[in-house]
Amino acid sequence: MARLVTPSQTVGPFFHYALVPFDRAGIVAGDGVPGERIVIEGRVLDGAGQPVPDAMIETWQADASGRYDHPEDDRADEMGTPGFKGAARVPTDKDGSFRIVTIKPGRVPGRGNALQAPHIMVSVLGRGLLKRLATRLYFSDEPAANDEDAILALVPEDRRGTLVARADSEGPDGRVYRFDIHLQGDDETVFFDV
Repeated sequence: MARLVTPSQTVGPFFHYALVPFDRAGIVAGDGVPGERIVIEGRVLDGAGQPVPDAMIETWQADASGRYDHPEDDRADEMGTPGFKGAARVPTDKDGSFRIVTIKPGRVPGRGNALQAPHIMVSVLGRGLLKRLATRLYFSDEPAANDEDAILALVPEDRRGTLVARADSEGPDGRVYRFDIHLQGDDETVFFDV
């Protein structure tokens, strides 16, 4: 069973120059990749609600058919998706903001082959964090799938909203979802011990 943890006091510097963003500038799925094109926009905020300008966000996700771009995802009946990398690494800007252009992931099998809700795995790295913070991003317009998700069910109901990206608007790159990450405080995002 996954154990929920929260970050403790931060110590030490973050060597931003040593962990560089991927060269795709936050684009996980190129033009022509099948699936619903979406944009994830958000901010990383500290316990006082102030932006964290030197954090790094990493994401990992399945494609629209629920397949990962990874050798261990060897489902013979499905082929990989050309142009889909499945991962992003983007820094936050001076306002703590980040942006990722991708496609909405499909449902993937979990324990006992029960389907998980569409989700994106998110890691936060930053100044003072001794190890990465791991969380998940779920989608507000997938309520039935979210209700069936075994991992989301581990989170106390009053905290689940910290893992749900809200459909915000439509943009030229697709539907925009808002996902702010609060490192501490009243609105602290739920982080998982991995």
